[in-house]
Amino acid sequence: MSIKRIVPRRRAHGRAVGRAKKKSAAKRGDLGLSRQLQDLREQVDIVLPEMTARIAALEHLLREKQLCTRKDLIDARLFVRVQEA
Repeated sequence: MSIKRIVPRRRAHGRAVGRAKKKSAAKRGDLGLSRQLQDLREQVDIVLPEMTARIAALEHLLREKQLCTRKDLIDARLFVRVQEA
């Protein structure tokens, strides 16, 4: 039975492979902010329809239990719109 030898690998001739160049701090910061903004957009896209449905359900219950009138709800929506502007 013959003994196997481990033959060391030779290095390839030519240019050595270096690390990838890092982006400047400003560009990395912009990338981080962009990623955070995208995450926030996704969260809002998930939460907004659920919140809208819950508000509609509450309005429905208020009307069904006769705790407020339709005009009260319309006035409340108008008030919110004015506050947003």
